[in-house]
Amino acid sequence: MIHETAAQRVARVFAIQREAFVARPQSSLAERKAKLRALRTQIRRYQDAIVVAMSADFGHRSAVDTKFLDLMGCVLHINHTLKHLGRWMKPSARPTELLFKGNKLWVEYQPKGVVGVISAWNFPVYIGIAGLASALAAGNRVMLKMSEFNPHTNAVLKRLLAEVFDEDEVALVGGELDDPGLFSALPFDHLVFTGSPGVGRLVMRAAAAHLTPVTLELGGKSPAVVLDDYNLVDAAQRIVHGKGTNCGQICIAPDYALVPRARLEPFVAALRERFQALYGAQAARNDDYTSIIDERQFQRLQGLLDDARAKGAQVTVCGDVLPGHRLPLHILTGVTAQMRVMQEEIFGPLLPVLAYDQLSEVVGHINRGERPLALYLFSTDTHAVEGMLRQTHSGGVTINDWGWHAFNHGAPFGGVGNSGMGNYHGEEGFRELSHARTVFQRRTWFPTQLFHPPYGRWPQNLALKLYLGSADPKVKP
Repeated sequence: MIHETAAQRVARVFAIQREAFVARPQSSLAERKAKLRALRTQIRRYQDAIVVAMSADFGHRSAVDTKFLDLMGCVLHINHTLKHLGRWMKPSARPTELLFKGNKLWVEYQPKGVVGVISAWNFPVYIGIAGLASALAAGNRVMLKMSEFNPHTNAVLKRLLAEVFDEDEVALVGGELDDPGLFSALPFDHLVFTGSPGVGRLVMRAAAAHLTPVTLELGGKSPAVVLDDYNLVDAAQRIVHGKGTNCGQICIAPDYALVPRARLEPFVAALRERFQALYGAQAARNDDYTSIIDERQFQRLQGLLDDARAKGAQVTVCGDVLPGHRLPLHILTGVTAQMRVMQEEIFGPLLPVLAYDQLSEVVGHINRGERPLALYLFSTDTHAVEGMLRQTHSGGVTINDWGWHAFNHGAPFGGVGNSGMGNYHGEEGFRELSHARTVFQRRTWFPTQLFHPPYGRWPQNLALKLYLGSADPKVKP
């Protein structure tokens, strides 16, 4: 028996998926729904095995975080898709130009072919399965690349998928590739990547060699802005939950907070009190609190803290730091733009808090930086909120809470600028992974030959006069 390397397997699977798609490029609504239902059934069957596997990968991961966000998120995504897929798949009639009145014009949504989905280690099941579900809904075949940091989860997902999908339709690749770049270098028909902006650039560069379109979800520094009218304790509760969920290892976690200067100290006190109310003074002993995934990420966060302290930041630690990489919330005040914690996406339970005097300062601060994946506004002042929405850009927004815009699958989810491109979820996610093919059908009696040469005949002159009018004689060639 000839031994097959990981790189050879990836190339072989891609080839058989491409051949299978060419042989059968369309699938029916019933077939797509059956695949989505089978996937949903498997998620439900394997839920406890996934909880155990993910906790093993993280050192400890909250079972509720896994079931509520990773697994229930997948089910909600699939449920919404099943409900609306028939409508999404229908050809869309479009009006013709007046010149072609009487003919037919429509757009039909075709599968693209073989789609690559690259998941991230922080929410591997939700990110991977949501991308897979959207690709299957659009009629594609899928290769799913999981992170090398989730070996236990990858093994469970591989079993889960293999029970209901043949390799020529859905295949999982874990951490076995020595060079992960080999995956993104394949000539996919579309590539979906979730991860850091730095790696996203590498993925996009590899995809460019084949002109492969990409969807990138890249994170960034998402601000939480507390306006003067809002209840501090309530804002603190929700921001702390955003930082405590998955121990802050989530692309849409509040990265830093901005509060009115006079309310800075009460807000820090409220943050500390709310963290301990949710997780206790010894969060490291609380099963609801997730670990930092590994030593490398733990040391990276310690490095951010050390750099901030060395440059003058004050750090309020909201609990005991105990062995096991379960780092409690650290609140940083007195931060400056020169600190790494204000330059890099934190991706952990560190929360810089900045004071402001005027909302115009907040708008200027946000707009000077890269466009964030999420913006969180805490206010009941409709006029102030509308002003902030008009004057800033972000991938999405939640008002008076954090993150829940991404948990609603009837609306698109994605970044803008440095935080990503393209959309997941909902109808936009289906469209993203479909080719919108325009079809024009000429009625056999319609005289398009009137627009053929020789030019200068009256129908051509009339059309040009109608749509272009007369040139300005003052404009010289």
